Formats: sequence, C-alpha cells, structure tokens
Amino acid sequence: MPARVCWGMSGKFALAGETRLQQEVRKSRFLAIAAPVESAEGALAFVARVAEPGATHNAWAFRIGSHYRFSDDGEPAGTAGKPVLQAIDGQNVDRAAVVIARWFGGIKLGAGGLARAYGGCAAECLRQAAKQPLIRRVTVRVRCDFAAAAALHARLHEHLAIKREESFDEDGVELALELPEDEVFGFADRVRDLTRGRGRVTPVDPARPVVSASRRKPA
Repeated sequence: MPARVCWGMSGKFALAGETRLQQEVRKSRFLAIAAPVESAEGALAFVARVAEPGATHNAWAFRIGSHYRFSDDGEPAGTAGKPVLQAIDGQNVDRAAVVIARWFGGIKLGAGGLARAYGGCAAECLRQAAKQPLIRRVTVRVRCDFAAAAALHARLHEHLAIKREESFDEDGVELALELPEDEVFGFADRVRDLTRGRGRVTPVDPARPVVSASRRKPA
C-alpha cells in the first residue's frame, strides 16, 4: 500500500434529483431543468427527454469530471450554453446536466442580457436543488484464499465497497472493488486481520480516482 493519505470529500456536490425552476425576463419565459447524470450518454438522453418541443430554444450544458459539453441551440454563440456550464461550475456541482428552455416574448435581450438570463436561471435552479457531497472513490484489487473469502464478502458493506469483478484460481480469490478513498486503509487492515496477514490489497491507478455520489444524506 502507498503512504497513508486520506483525501475524503472532493469538495463538489451532486444533485439529489431532478429540479425545475421557471423565470420570466422581459417577457421571455425560461424553464431550467437540472438533474444528476453519470455519463455523457446519460446527459444527452436527459437533454432529449426534457427538451420542450414548443420552446424557441433549448440550451443545455453538462459537467462530468473533466468532461463537459454545451449547446446554444440557435442562440448567439456564447450566450446560452456556456453561461449554463459556468453556473454548474460556479455552484461546485459535478455529474450534472442543465437544460433551459426559452420561449421568446417579443423583446430582444441582447448578447449580455441573454447570457445573464441563461446563467442566472441555471444558477438559481442549482442553488435551490437538493445536493449531496461527492466522495472520491478508488478501485483496489484484493487477493485472499478461499477460507477468508466468505468473511470478506460479508464485511464489504461496512466499507461501502462495491464489487466490480471476481475471479478464482487454484490459490484463491481475486476481487476488484470500488470504495471511498478514505476507507482504503481501514479496509486493508480488515483484510489483513481476516487473512492473518496473507491477503493483499493493491490500488488500481490511484492517480485517477473514480468519483461518485455519497450515500450519506445531505445535512
């Protein structure tokens, strides 16, 4: 195992569910819809599902870690999708998509007015949304003999570990597990105790932790 470093919380938040907010700006109606997403494919599916067919525009953006995309959907370049993305980042939200439908009310807002309207509507929607902290999760490989495997499986939930793979050979069992980063060393101690020092816990690509939503309820 590497040196004991527990980063814990990532400092960002995930949305607890779908949230909607409606605003009117100089007779244009804006409807913001925000939701948690786990992949680019999931984000695009959300956009397709909630886009209002009768709206003049459906601008959108999503952020999943370092990956992001946005669309102005016919609004002047940089006045819609990008302000929505900036609102997501400004609220410290990750793994989220926001769609904003606009119904034109007959008064032009101008580039600055559009950016403020889209960005402000997205930011207010995200401010009102229920959130939960994101926790850094890492993948580890665990090697143990058959005698310890059953006891190890029974204790996985105590460390919020999720089994991703399992394989067997003549010497025992190998598991690929995903668990919160600050649980890794306690889990390694547990494996050592259950296997009487014979088990091994090895991080998989520790420089690129998987980030997923905490199971804990927000305060």
